[in-house]
Amino acid sequence: MSEKEIIEALVNQLKEEFANEATGHDWYHIERVWKLSKIICEKEGGDNFVVELGALLHDIADHKFVENADAVAEERINIILSALGVEQTIIDKVQHVVANCSFKGGVENKMKLLEGLIVQDADRMEAIGAIGIARTFAYGGSVGNPIYDPTVPPTEFKSAEEYRKKRSHTINHFYEKLLKLKDGMNTKTGKAMAEERHLFMTQFLDQFYAEWDVKLN
Repeated sequence: MSEKEIIEALVNQLKEEFANEATGHDWYHIERVWKLSKIICEKEGGDNFVVELGALLHDIADHKFVENADAVAEERINIILSALGVEQTIIDKVQHVVANCSFKGGVENKMKLLEGLIVQDADRMEAIGAIGIARTFAYGGSVGNPIYDPTVPPTEFKSAEEYRKKRSHTINHFYEKLLKLKDGMNTKTGKAMAEERHLFMTQFLDQFYAEWDVKLN
């Protein structure tokens, strides 16, 4: 198959697999990361085929939902892409992109490939702005996190393991991750695209606190 045919086949497979996902990690999230990745790649360079495959498969085994996610993702990527006739050197690169795409508490970024930095920026873009806010509350509700508890401050994570296991209220997630993403963008294009979305989040938080702190006459 041609690269275009491989992408089309993969898209059809993922549309079906992620159709009814309700935590903000559905097919439409994957599609937006895919589109954003292509936009960034067009301006930053890199192997577009690796970028597209990495973007489409970046949530194939998310650590929030799957035990031993890295090993599961590596195996699934190998099975899926081998079946589509993708050569092993490309598969290896896609596995590296997916294994290192996640924020994981912001403790250490081990991404080595430009293609991975592009996908990482696109995925982080999806975590901020209006879409990011909606996805944050969708995920928080799905795991039983309260919206807000003013008595519980944000956490500064010391390890990816602590980040995976810690549960808090959803507003804390803005301070523990989302508000940090703008300055953590890898590419010039990603940094520029993140500005407006970051500003929207700060405005949302201002409005949230204003509405939370109801004043009695």
